[in-house]
Amino acid sequence: MGTNTHSPDTDVPWTGAHGTRSVLQKISRFASLESMVAGMGDSPAVPIPIRNTWKAVVDHARRYQDFTYVYPVISRRSRGLSIGVNLNPDKQCNFDCVYCEVDRNTPGKAREVRLDQVRDELRWLIDHALNGGLGREAKFSDAPPEVSRIVRDVAFSGDGEPTMVSNFDVCVEVVAEVLREKGLSDTKIVLITDSAGLDKASVRRGLSLMEAHHGEVWAKLDAGTEEYYRHINRSSVRFDRILGNLLETARVRPIVIQSLFLKTHSQPMSSIELDAYCRRLNQIRDGGGTLREVHAYTLARPTPEAWATRLSAEELSAVAETIRAQTGLRVEEFP
Repeated sequence: MGTNTHSPDTDVPWTGAHGTRSVLQKISRFASLESMVAGMGDSPAVPIPIRNTWKAVVDHARRYQDFTYVYPVISRRSRGLSIGVNLNPDKQCNFDCVYCEVDRNTPGKAREVRLDQVRDELRWLIDHALNGGLGREAKFSDAPPEVSRIVRDVAFSGDGEPTMVSNFDVCVEVVAEVLREKGLSDTKIVLITDSAGLDKASVRRGLSLMEAHHGEVWAKLDAGTEEYYRHINRSSVRFDRILGNLLETARVRPIVIQSLFLKTHSQPMSSIELDAYCRRLNQIRDGGGTLREVHAYTLARPTPEAWATRLSAEELSAVAETIRAQTGLRVEEFP
């Protein structure tokens, strides 16, 4: 599925429903009004297994049509269609992870989050998915049609860290409003975060708003020690701040820990580092935090650092088993 060569920021300015180009003018190139109001179909009781070979699983590009903020992916961890909301089209992030796929040498698309445009893009994409239009696109055509017709979640995840925006709570309100409007009040809102901004007031307000929509926090923790954290995540944010944010957030609501395990210079995480990582998880629980589960995964796509390579399924499974043995936590594996 290609990306148009122009965007609202480089062609005709678009400022939402009251701007110089309305959402109806924008979406008329993609679908008719009649197709936008078709029914959603029934959601299967059990999610359909997601195959790693599907094009929409392999390609998690955050570009869709000429949209700036909203994009669809088939996510193994979401167990189906996840609609992403990219609050960082400027590519700003407080981490520089060795495995990050974002090309920060190329300028970003926009420097601010235009909420009217987020709302319009999200409305259109939900309608497009529910009426089956997404499943007819080449990128999604090798998956069963029902996979791309059921919105499993709307996730704040993009080209940077979502919590870096100054008005995260307002962004959550916009997404929640659209889900209510579309009759999807039971659809989850997910924050995928590096955990550095979880202590911000606007983020805490946003997390409280998310709870009304089965909100989930998927918080990154890739290391057990400061040294390894600096090696993998390459951030100026102190490691103890990350750990403190995880603890305080988990004291208020259950959180999911998402951890990427990989090899650097052909060497996997050492047993000493993995033991330290498991101790961090135990410290969160011992401090009164609730961890719903751990998502243990490895590289799925090429990275800019050639020395950062993936674990085999067997290697990842061994890591997951160690975590289970040392913490007693539920660990989902995504090789």
